[in-house]
Amino acid sequence: MKIHLVTAFPKFFESPLGESMMKRASQKGLVEFHIHDLRDFTLDKHRRVDDYPYGGGPGMIMKPEPFFRCVEHIRAQPELANTRAILTSPAGEKFSQKKANALSKEASLIFLCGHYKGIDERVHQQLATEELSIGDYVLTCGELPALVMIDAVVRLLPGVLGDLDSAVGDSFQTGWLDYPHYTRPEEFRGWRVPDILLSGHHAKIAVWRREQAEARTRERRSDLLEA
Repeated sequence: MKIHLVTAFPKFFESPLGESMMKRASQKGLVEFHIHDLRDFTLDKHRRVDDYPYGGGPGMIMKPEPFFRCVEHIRAQPELANTRAILTSPAGEKFSQKKANALSKEASLIFLCGHYKGIDERVHQQLATEELSIGDYVLTCGELPALVMIDAVVRLLPGVLGDLDSAVGDSFQTGWLDYPHYTRPEEFRGWRVPDILLSGHHAKIAVWRREQAEARTRERRSDLLEA
């Protein structure tokens, strides 16, 4: 998978994409990260990517030209001509595990990262293929939600996680929250690991885990069961 990030702050991605699973996925050749600096696609000598809003009001608005030029530059490569351009936006569809699974099947993705007060509406209407939100709150930048979505998508690519079951059994993959997990020591400060997990009876353990996952979901996220 090739992931292209369009941003006014390219250094934002250096550490997160250079650590842990994202680093391993890149080293294995399972994903390529391409970071594009919006300022490289401006035409004025000051390399401005924002301006004052028409109609007045607080804050600065990101200009449309750099976004269009950058995406057109990316899509100029024949294999990327139809790549989806995802705009991170609080007005977008709520990102979910189902959406992560769908995006993980794409050969390439473009993430458009906003900043400041907002982005010119023409980017929303004419350039973005879709808009996605990670929750009902506002962040200072679109780079953070882009990273969240990238992590959720890349970990689903075959070969990224050492054990495929690590992704298959995750919360939300089955429609439920995950069951409780335990490791050594067997007893810690008087709290013991449930006996069933020490029994070695895999069929009974599977039943216990399913019951625990359903109970936890019913208690904490009953909306998932209703869905």
